[in-house]
Amino acid sequence: MMVMDAKKINQIAPLLRIILKQDGRYPLVRYAETCPSCTLSVEMNPDRPEEAASQIRKALGRVGSGGLETVCVQGVGCFQILPWPRPSEGRVAGKIVLVTGAAQGFGLEIAQDCAAQGALVVMMDINEEGVRRAAEELRSQYGPETALPLKVDVTHEDSVMEAIHQTVRHFGGFDVLISNAGVLKADSVKRQPVKDFDFVTAVNYKGYFLCVKAASPVLAAQHKADPSYRSDIIQINSKSGLRGSNRNFAYAGSKFGGIGLTQSFAMELVEDGIKVNSVCPGNFFDGPLWSDPNNGLFVQYLRAGKVRGAKTVEDVRKAYEAMIPMGRGCTAADVMKAIYYLIEQEYETGQALPVTGGQVMLH
Repeated sequence: MMVMDAKKINQIAPLLRIILKQDGRYPLVRYAETCPSCTLSVEMNPDRPEEAASQIRKALGRVGSGGLETVCVQGVGCFQILPWPRPSEGRVAGKIVLVTGAAQGFGLEIAQDCAAQGALVVMMDINEEGVRRAAEELRSQYGPETALPLKVDVTHEDSVMEAIHQTVRHFGGFDVLISNAGVLKADSVKRQPVKDFDFVTAVNYKGYFLCVKAASPVLAAQHKADPSYRSDIIQINSKSGLRGSNRNFAYAGSKFGGIGLTQSFAMELVEDGIKVNSVCPGNFFDGPLWSDPNNGLFVQYLRAGKVRGAKTVEDVRKAYEAMIPMGRGCTAADVMKAIYYLIEQEYETGQALPVTGGQVMLH
């Protein structure tokens, strides 16, 4: 599909999704180049969202929105209007949530919990097979519309832009972006290869920027359709974004920079009804980032000599647990409480919320 056509779809579908809200629920708006019959035909200029929204409302005033199945936009194509497919109970019921890095670890557990709490989830990951399997499990548990898996490389703009476009084509828009994809390469500053530093920076820092760049115009279009509409961008940061990390400077630097992006994005995007916040978890000891037997952080830190006197992976783990006042690592359940708080709290943006068991305390 041509770039111009994608841009038009990315503007029109979110407008339709918000305008056609009924009984407190937004429908799914699914793009199709052609359709056998058209319930409503509209001519509009998608480059002027406010004007386009007005034209849609005028057309609906003539035919009504009850029983509306398709909207055809001249020069663009047809949009199927589908009812919301899930029950209305749950902390994110009625919302469409995008999660990057969703094939494993925190990202997978975030997607699973959002689905359990009533959302539809778009699961993005560079691991195509892993994210496909994860989405299939959610579909079998909650219904066929529950999860959309997409292969995404967050370090490449074209890949991110295409994923956002495929989301809009399939669902009509979304309400929450959770930028979770992240990597870590621990080493001494005296010897870390530049390629490792660049890799960490590209995924954790540049990847967050590219996701927000691609997602924010869609969220802004929905706000133009209804100025009372609010959406959320949440970056999964780290306690290492609040305090430096010995022999882990590439990761800490990318996370410090991520909080700078969060604050700056929040200041700009508030006019579009978009809240932007970061969650800063403590150490997720049971996830693959820490516990992978080949390249997890416990293994990396043992090799790097980060914990003095440690002889085994278990020695490293015990040393890190001893640093936490609450005596344990962070869990996905801890992080989900923070995510839901930020979504539900309308009067909060530009924040970095620690979830560290007291290991990092703000002052």
